[in-house]
Amino acid sequence: MQVGQIVKAGIALGMFAIIGTGLVAMTFQETHERIAENERQALLRSLHELVPPETLDNDIYTDKILVHSEKLLGTKNAVTVYRARKDDHPVAAILTPVAPDGYNGIIKLLVAIRYNGTLAGVRVLAHKETPGLGDAIDIERSDWVLNFRGRSLSNPDESGWKVKRDGGIFDQFTGATITPRAVVKAVHKCLQYFIINREKLFLTPELTTNE
Repeated sequence: MQVGQIVKAGIALGMFAIIGTGLVAMTFQETHERIAENERQALLRSLHELVPPETLDNDIYTDKILVHSEKLLGTKNAVTVYRARKDDHPVAAILTPVAPDGYNGIIKLLVAIRYNGTLAGVRVLAHKETPGLGDAIDIERSDWVLNFRGRSLSNPDESGWKVKRDGGIFDQFTGATITPRAVVKAVHKCLQYFIINREKLFLTPELTTNE
């Protein structure tokens, strides 16, 4: 092959590489944005399921702050708090604590608490619990998690915030006690955090992000 042909072949290969890299980058960016939007919509549906849109008039997805409390929120990382308001008055806060002691690892939660301190509801965001046993914490698997609705620090009292095997009021699962125990404990601690910090949670300016 002559030198000129080699140079032309090299240039052609280089152009193909540049075009291919560009196409891959464009595809990745579009896919990344689509995945991010799907995740945002899924989270927004969950937020509105716990705190119905008709009960608020702010953008609950953007009215959020980051807080820290490894002791009461289960993680040393920042925890997002979404805030619901109506006519500039606090309605509820939805916190994203972690149950660190699940059977197969951490359990990520959404805990919605009305301003008066009662639970609007709880949902499981992510977990790795055993299928057919611990995964009953998931609303798609059972209605167990609905038992938190309307509860507060005084309903039940301190002794009741346990699974029945430990002397509390919450059901455990057949063959799986560790998972519900972890969730009950995490929700109870989250309620404690909210009551301690309630005023500050709603007064803190909203988080500024690049979203």
